[in-house]
Amino acid sequence: MANSAHRNEFPDPPSSPEDESSVISTRGLEAFGRKVTTTASHLMAPLGDPTAHPHYQSALSEVHKQLRRPALQRSVFSMARTTPTDLVRSTLSSREIQSRALSYVPDEMLKNIPEDENQYSLFQGFQATFPEFTEEGRKHRRRVSRGRKLLEETEHGGHGDGPHAVNKLRKEKSSMMHQLEMLGVRKNMASSEIREIDNKLANLAGMRKIILERLAGLEQEEALLEHEIVEVEGRLEEAQELADEAESAALQTPTRSDDELGDEKVEGFMSQSIYEKLPSASSTPSRPKKPRNIRRKSMPILHEHFKPGTMIRSMRAHQDNITALDFDAPFGMMVTAAMDDSVRVWDLNAGRCIGMLEGHTASVRTLQVEDNILATGSMDATIRLWDLTKAHYDPQGSQFGRDDEDDGIAFENPDDQPVDPPAGSMSDCPLFTLNAHLDEITALHFKDNILVSGSADKTLRQWDLEKGRCVQTLDVMWAAAQASAMSAGDSTWRQTSRAADGSADFVGALQVFESALACGTADGMVRLWDLRSGQVHRSLVGHTGPVTCLQFDDVHLVTGSLDRSIRIWDLRTGSIYDAYAYDNAITSMMFDTRRIVCAAGEDVVKVYDKVEGQHWDCGAGIAEAEEGKTPAIVERVRIRDGYMVEGRRDGIVGVWTC
Repeated sequence: MANSAHRNEFPDPPSSPEDESSVISTRGLEAFGRKVTTTASHLMAPLGDPTAHPHYQSALSEVHKQLRRPALQRSVFSMARTTPTDLVRSTLSSREIQSRALSYVPDEMLKNIPEDENQYSLFQGFQATFPEFTEEGRKHRRRVSRGRKLLEETEHGGHGDGPHAVNKLRKEKSSMMHQLEMLGVRKNMASSEIREIDNKLANLAGMRKIILERLAGLEQEEALLEHEIVEVEGRLEEAQELADEAESAALQTPTRSDDELGDEKVEGFMSQSIYEKLPSASSTPSRPKKPRNIRRKSMPILHEHFKPGTMIRSMRAHQDNITALDFDAPFGMMVTAAMDDSVRVWDLNAGRCIGMLEGHTASVRTLQVEDNILATGSMDATIRLWDLTKAHYDPQGSQFGRDDEDDGIAFENPDDQPVDPPAGSMSDCPLFTLNAHLDEITALHFKDNILVSGSADKTLRQWDLEKGRCVQTLDVMWAAAQASAMSAGDSTWRQTSRAADGSADFVGALQVFESALACGTADGMVRLWDLRSGQVHRSLVGHTGPVTCLQFDDVHLVTGSLDRSIRIWDLRTGSIYDAYAYDNAITSMMFDTRRIVCAAGEDVVKVYDKVEGQHWDCGAGIAEAEEGKTPAIVERVRIRDGYMVEGRRDGIVGVWTC
């Protein structure tokens, strides 16, 4: 009994690291199986008390002893986590597993085999992609050194003249031919994959074009709906004003008794005309209507999905050199002025002229569009303000009721001729005129209720738009003389020792924000004014030519000049932060959150990407150069949210994504 007990005991394996970390060893598994079998046979014996049997007690104690071992517990847990597939694979060799994986294909995959023009099967592609799985691949995968080859050739036949060397060369040739064939298979497979990718890209490009057209139609419907909302809001405001006037008139009318009314009827019956009792127009107080400040409830996003440098539209706006242009928002409303003494308003979404603004007696040199308010400065020394919401304009125009639907955006004007706007469409737009300057207006800028204008009479004037009058006059020559007188005692100011250029505008550009004013003049100076005191706060010296354009934000001021440079100033220190040189004079410049664009006397617009730090060109000069055409020089450029508009000397306006 003792011998059987000792025979059924688990053998104590040597405590080596491999046995501790391995799963169940073969000997331990067999011994454990024998012990369990023996215990089960005693349990299945005739009925009796199994616990009284000594063999049962020794077996269970041995089982508990072995189960308390950490290595065995880890092995049992590892075996419990092992899937049946892994248990089956553990009994198979790697070659048999590969053969079964390649030979077995489910019926569902056989039913749903995609149609393909590839002449190679999946197994051939697998062999070509993983040649080491084949015997030939394993043979030519080995890299034998040249010395080893020489030793083998010496052992098997001297210098390679025997039949053994011939057979070996044949095997090497067949191995290399097989490798070459597999390389050809892999090359053709890669080529077919590239063709499939090209087809997918073409399909995606077609889908993208369809979705872009759908987005263009949605934005056009959105613009039409917003136009109808504006009209309804206008009628609602007029009705509310009439109701308020009627209510105030009813409250102001005195109530009289019936006796007084009877006496008045007897005395005045048929003695006065009813028209004589009506109040005259002079006695009725008329309240000036304030211009409505209408902001778009939604912003167009179509231009954001075009590649930078893509032309959205090109249209002939005028027949002469464009002197000024501006727009309120992408695909919104644009205003252009030219040397032909005309000012036109355009719908950028439809590419049509809304109407012409009449009132100036000379060409408009500068203008600005802010929301729905337009300010224009002319060579007739006057400034006029316009309310563009009062334009009588149908966004659908002549397209309403046509059979051919144009649900996208027109990318060109097929006639290439100015479109005649409807007569009298802008007759209700004029608000008021500002008269104070003695010479032509060359620059203006307004923000909220403050407008500042610069003229060839060498003065700057600040206007209150609520009252419509000039509240302050700044003499630029007096400021320059005062700075020259103080230059001896103040070392921070440096005189430019240059006279003003007579061919350029004396006030080239200006911008106002609350009480801060920046002004660039023909002497190359950029002066920062404080409108509260009317004094020059700081003068920026650096340009060697007249300043033609400027714009500032919270930190930097960007200026362009006829000295063929753009300079970026740090407003905190007054020093030059950066500068860029060009081949020609800078006539117009503007920047948004990412890009600085400028017109530098070429047929393209110069673009500088502030984020990527790259310079590139955008405009008709690039697109039409391939066709052998030479477009006109760009004179004016404006940009908002990556949507750029440029005006040329021949009167053509181009719209681009930037």
